[in-house]
Amino acid sequence: MGDTARPTDPDRVTIRTVAAAANVSTATVSRVMSGVSTVNPELAERVRRVAEELAYRPSETARNLALGALRNIGALMPDLGNAYFHDIVKGMHDVASDTGFRMLISDHSGKPDDEFATAWDLMGHVDGLALLSSRIRVGDLKELARQKTPVVLINRVELGVDLPMVGVDSFTATLEICAHLAELGHRRVVYVSGSELAWQDRERWRAVQTANRFLNLDSVRVEGDGTIETSYEAAEQALGHGPTAIVCFNDLSAIGVISRLRDEGLDVPRDVSVTGFDDLSIGRHVYPALTTATSPRDELGRRAWALLNGAINGQKPEGNEVLLAATLQKRQSTGPVKAS
Repeated sequence: MGDTARPTDPDRVTIRTVAAAANVSTATVSRVMSGVSTVNPELAERVRRVAEELAYRPSETARNLALGALRNIGALMPDLGNAYFHDIVKGMHDVASDTGFRMLISDHSGKPDDEFATAWDLMGHVDGLALLSSRIRVGDLKELARQKTPVVLINRVELGVDLPMVGVDSFTATLEICAHLAELGHRRVVYVSGSELAWQDRERWRAVQTANRFLNLDSVRVEGDGTIETSYEAAEQALGHGPTAIVCFNDLSAIGVISRLRDEGLDVPRDVSVTGFDDLSIGRHVYPALTTATSPRDELGRRAWALLNGAINGQKPEGNEVLLAATLQKRQSTGPVKAS
């Protein structure tokens, strides 16, 4: 021991340095530093003494691997720049960090194959994976469900897929938005969509179609992708249908539409009413403030973590599906139909 040269830079000391100085294997050092109790006490004491003398700082990842866990949670989403997803992940992080888990965050191109490949890669680096607004094909979701690493779906419900799921009841909230517009006298409505691959978009469009039948609306669909820029462009096509109201997939879509209406010399809501969805903070500070539906993003994150943590610990949820309510928020972007 006395002949061991102590490195001047502690960061250079590796598990191999300690193993050589203590005359043991690297596996023994790993078990000792991880607190595994099966190592001979005298041997463990020698390893700890050498590690202290060399100022060895064990890798957190290596320690967790020895314990059979990485203490990492993955979150995969279609758009890192969308504040909606940020709020959900923050809700997850706030509770996951209390139990010592870190968040690994990634996005993808929006294409199902790319998302599946990214999810597959992430599963080797995490103890559990959350898929936000996933577009992965049902068959590939079933393949993920067969893997050892737990997966939870956020804002997607797929029958026949054995994964825990938590989402927002977009259908009911969108019906309430349509009923609000009908009460204001609107009949000619355009729906500016999100991605057709998104479960939320399918649910919101289904609600608009239901409102056509039961609320006597005359609604058409214009394709979008849930972003400000695309919705700004889509607004031109929407206006071609002569709507008195435009129902947008989300708040970002609504902001893009309102910007285009303003550029066309139209007033919101005097000429055209506009609604969003999600209740992002920016929607309360644009003019006019957005009529929208509040999506409980923090609660989504917390519920998702509860499901994922339970799966990591081998617990089976009582039911696979949890739907949270969204609340209609009536603000200044909607008003009565303009008199002829």
